[in-house]
Amino acid sequence: MCGITGFWAPHVFTDEGASLAAVRHMSQRLTHRGPDADGHWIDDETGVGLGHRRLSIIDLSPNGVQPMVSASGRTVIAYNGEVYNFQEIRRALPKDIPWHSETDSEVVLEAIEHWGVEEAAQRFNGMFAIASWDRQSRALTLIRDRIGIKPLYFGTSGKSLLFGSELKSLSAFPGFENGIRPAAIESVLALGYVRSPLSIYEGIRKLAP
Repeated sequence: MCGITGFWAPHVFTDEGASLAAVRHMSQRLTHRGPDADGHWIDDETGVGLGHRRLSIIDLSPNGVQPMVSASGRTVIAYNGEVYNFQEIRRALPKDIPWHSETDSEVVLEAIEHWGVEEAAQRFNGMFAIASWDRQSRALTLIRDRIGIKPLYFGTSGKSLLFGSELKSLSAFPGFENGIRPAAIESVLALGYVRSPLSIYEGIRKLAP
C-alpha cells in the first residue's frame, strides 16, 4: 500500500535535525501503510521534507527505498501506488539511464525528469499518489491518479505547505493547529462522509483525481 507525506516549510526549522525529526514524526503516523521501510529526504536550504513508508512489492531489495533521487540528482519523489505499464515506459526512456532497481518507482522518477511532470503523468496507467520535487526549478508537484484510487491530502498550516496520504500525518506536523471545518461536519451529518474536496480540517483539502 505505502504512504507518502511531507512539507514545504521555508524558514520554519532552525536546523536539519529539527526538520528531519518533523518528517519522521509525520511518516511514523503512516506505519500501517508501509511496515517494510521508513525513508526520509530533507533539503534544508528550501525547507522541503519528504517521507515515505514502504510496503515492498516489486524489487524487495534496499534499492527500492524511497524517497528516491534521480540519476542526475535533480528530481526527488515520494510515490505510493502502482504504474501497470512501467516496463513499457522504461523501454521508451533513454538507454543510458543507469538503473539501480527493478521498481516502477524508479521508472516513475526518471520519466518525470525526462518528459516533465505533465507528459509523464499522461503516460502512467495505474493508481498512484506522487510528490515530486524539482531541485533545479524548486517546484513541488503533487499528482493523483485519474480515478482517485490513492488518497492524497494537501494544504497549509501557518506558513507551511503540508501533504500526505492520510490526515493523521499532516496533523503530526509541529505546531499544527488547524481547526475543524464546520462544512465538513455538515457533510458528515447529511451524507455520512466528508465530500470532496473538503477534509475535516480547515485549510486542508483532498487533491482532485
